[in-house]
Parts: sequence; structure tokens; C-alpha cells
Amino acid sequence: MKTSDKLSNPREIRRRLGLNQQQFWGMIGVTQSGGSRYESGRAMPKPVQHLLRLVHVDRIDISRLSRADYEVISYLKNSRPEMYKKLRTQAAGTGRTTPRAAVATPAKRSVSIAARA
Repeated sequence: MKTSDKLSNPREIRRRLGLNQQQFWGMIGVTQSGGSRYESGRAMPKPVQHLLRLVHVDRIDISRLSRADYEVISYLKNSRPEMYKKLRTQAAGTGRTTPRAAVATPAKRSVSIAARA
């Protein structure tokens, strides 16, 4: 299924995620009433479509993005397109959306009861 097909039914996306309208649309800065209109068939502006895709389809936490991140991406796209394409391909190949260090969990230490006694 193409991404554009997924976005044509935001109500279905919202229901699959188990969110109410206020939760779902609020995550991308749209009011509940505005979201209701989009779910009823009103044309969705491109920026809202992009945010919906990033947050609810691609599952990207946009609260972790900064202006500097965007500027680096723009710089690479415009000044070093070959490097941008290579990095994008490598990132897509890992299947990860966040760096490994950001999701690492501390190792659990096991202490035997006998060692304490």
C-alpha cells in the first residue's frame, strides 16, 4: 500500500492506533474539530499530510527534532547530495529510526544471594 493511500483515510489510521480524535490530531497540532473535518473528507493541506505521515505512519517523534537537525539535512541535500543519498540508504538499511545509543538500556547486574551472605 502506498503512503498516499494510507493518508487518504486518517480515521482508519487513528482507529488502528487506538487514539481518540483529540489525542491523534493534537500530536500534530490540529484541533479535534479540524481533524474531524479531515476524517469526513475535507481536503487536508500538504503540511498536515506530511506531519500525519511522519508522526502516525512513520512513527517519528517530532518532539526530538530541532531546527539544527533540519538545517543539517538541508545542507546535505543541497551541498552534498551524494553523501545525503548514501547516508539515507545506510539509515534505511538498518531499519532503525533512532541512533542505537538513544535506545540503549542499562545492563542489568545480577547479584547472587550467596554472594551477599
